[in-house]
Amino acid sequence: MDLKNLFSPGKIGTVQIKNRIIRSATWAAKATNEGYVTDNLINLFKDLAEGGTGLIISGYIAADPSGAATHKMACLYDDSYISGQKKLVKAVHESSEVKIAAQIAHTGNGAFIFGNTNFNPVGPSPMINLVLNKPCRELTTEEVRQIIKNFVDTGRRAYESGYDMVQIHSSHGYLLSDFVSPFTNKRTDEFGGTYQKRTKILVDIYNQLKDELDKNFPIIIKLNTKDYLQEGLRLDEGKKIAKILIEAGYDAIEPSSGRYDLKFSKRKTYPTVMDKSGENQNYFLQNVKKLNPIMRGRPIILQGGIRNPLIMEEFIKENIADFIALSRPLIYEPDLPNRWKNGDLTLPLCTNCNGCLTVAATDTAYCVVKKKSEEK
Repeated sequence: MDLKNLFSPGKIGTVQIKNRIIRSATWAAKATNEGYVTDNLINLFKDLAEGGTGLIISGYIAADPSGAATHKMACLYDDSYISGQKKLVKAVHESSEVKIAAQIAHTGNGAFIFGNTNFNPVGPSPMINLVLNKPCRELTTEEVRQIIKNFVDTGRRAYESGYDMVQIHSSHGYLLSDFVSPFTNKRTDEFGGTYQKRTKILVDIYNQLKDELDKNFPIIIKLNTKDYLQEGLRLDEGKKIAKILIEAGYDAIEPSSGRYDLKFSKRKTYPTVMDKSGENQNYFLQNVKKLNPIMRGRPIILQGGIRNPLIMEEFIKENIADFIALSRPLIYEPDLPNRWKNGDLTLPLCTNCNGCLTVAATDTAYCVVKKKSEEK
């Protein structure tokens, strides 16, 4: 079967992407301990670019010193980081027509799963960090406004570094998604209460970025649309929040769900990581279908467990999604898009074991299955 739709060009804002395959943001633990770009990190992105991916979204980049708690997490919260980021972006752009987005984030209360116990969690409301048994301090209103400014300044640095767009990370129990969720946001100021107020921080970041940057520079978002938590964010409300963001002007949405801190829900926060048959292999498909009617022609990105290129082709053809995002399969096979384009349509070699995430906690991200096979 010819994957003519999957390998057709698409647009996000004014930026043309050569195909519909996106490398979803993936923490690689390949920066220095201080968050500076390394040759290993550059080589990772260069391999992805040469492998045929249309758009690469970086692993999350800290927008604030208090939100850089994860092991070997890249940072861009001051100008000293720009030169390394420029080198990384240049390596991607030299490889092919591939575009690259900077995902900017604040770890908030959500970085402890990766083994860093030497930080003080902050969030929209006080709560207990169940893994470290540490209190999460509530940010003051002025601190929230400062974090918004820091996101904007980091977006400006990403623009100066040559990135083609930025993605705001509002998923998985990190700071911005904790503002969106009624489970973690109990504030009574302008940033808490109704879903409109809980979304204000994301609207303010967008508006101030647009004031700061080239109007044609796309701003996209990875958005939790469901928490899988009792008294948490439900998909119907997630759709309303997404509608606010589209009306504000965000150029694309990558819907996601769940949290990393599984103790909040007795380790039942995330859907299964196992492949299923047919359409059901993708566990965020319902989120995408729910949001599709409110997108106003803006692209929606489908991610989360999808593995079959023939099903990807159908999803693009039927306008269920505009782009397909992959993460774990590209850790094993960074050249997977080229393999499919050249006619080998077998499924990815990735077994969905999540070993790549486990080793990143103390070392760096790599495919443990691939490494074992190469050592034999």
